[in-house]
Amino acid sequence: MVKQQRGQATVDLVLNSALQVYAEAGQQGFTVNAVTKASGVSLGSLYHHFGSFDGLAAALYTRCMGELFEQMISALLRTRTARTGVRALVRSYLRFTEEQRDAALFLHASAYSGYLAVHAEEISAAKAVMLRPMAQWFGARVAKGEIAMMPGPVIEVLVMGPVAEAARRWLSSTYEIDLAEATKLLPDSIWRSLRPQ
Repeated sequence: MVKQQRGQATVDLVLNSALQVYAEAGQQGFTVNAVTKASGVSLGSLYHHFGSFDGLAAALYTRCMGELFEQMISALLRTRTARTGVRALVRSYLRFTEEQRDAALFLHASAYSGYLAVHAEEISAAKAVMLRPMAQWFGARVAKGEIAMMPGPVIEVLVMGPVAEAARRWLSSTYEIDLAEATKLLPDSIWRSLRPQ
């Protein structure tokens, strides 16, 4: 039990240090040497817990994704109508982006990175499990006629596409976007694309 707790503490330390390294040094500075130096954990210990540096990146991506989905699903399940649910989902994503900027940045910047490609299947499987409550919520509302009849993947694109792009632009130095304004405007705009005609 104590050994398991120590192992989990080491995993948490490495993941927290890796996120800090990424936030401070960007993708170029996100290296195994930088993470071991920041965490004080040996290279052998890092490989013992994660298998490889790609494994560490995949674990960090999965953890950040889990934190985002936990907030979105929690906000979604506290609502009573399709409209308030969609609005809560959009707002929670943008709130996560603002309040947990480092995690949001890692998610958006790493989504198509080479170091995640090796673990694409396991990340996809983890995402499917995390998305299940959301898919069930939307499916139930489509079945009741509260949301327009559309395939689940199309609903996901209509909801997540605009909000993810707004977050990506806010996190980037290339674009100028007011996140507070997006938080005001996007929830109802996205809801209008989903409501039955």
